[in-house]
Amino acid sequence: MAFLETAKERYTTKKYNSTERITADKIAELKEILRLSPSSINSQPWRFFFISDGETKTKLAEASYWNAEKINEASHLVVFSALHDVERFEEQINGTLPEGSINYYHRFLKSQGEQHVQSWMKQQVYLSLGFFLAACAANHIDATPMEGIENDRYDRILGLEQYHTLFAVAIGYRNTEDSNQPSITAKSRLNMADIIRAI
Repeated sequence: MAFLETAKERYTTKKYNSTERITADKIAELKEILRLSPSSINSQPWRFFFISDGETKTKLAEASYWNAEKINEASHLVVFSALHDVERFEEQINGTLPEGSINYYHRFLKSQGEQHVQSWMKQQVYLSLGFFLAACAANHIDATPMEGIENDRYDRILGLEQYHTLFAVAIGYRNTEDSNQPSITAKSRLNMADIIRAI
């Protein structure tokens, strides 16, 4: 039940307290949690960037449309990227995965073409997003997942070549005046009967 209460309180933060920073210990814990994220066949086709440097955050904020203020006010920005280079991915799994997993990759994924593999790798990164948001909520850290960013500009700012930015998450602590928090604006979700089926 404890996690259920956490889920009820979690929300997408719209306004941050710019004076409150996440401690180094908490950031280290979040990094380790991301490292432990689940992925199909333990593929781990990702790279995560924790941005606290003010100059870099400002550059990324300028490439984030209407999300700029959130990024500038938040304690950190976490950028999620996926491997785009299939050859590089195959080198990685050849050195880390058991033979059965590698055989699965070649038989069921690579056989469908490079574009399918790239799409599949992106899906793994989205698994880590859910894991990360749950971890933030459990640690009483507020978060804002954002796809509203200029992905190619992010890649250039971060110097990415074999990886490609998918989305970013601002993290920090809410401003008490944030009108999106559940204590001010009730959460809106579909009824359980509309989305859950027990068979």
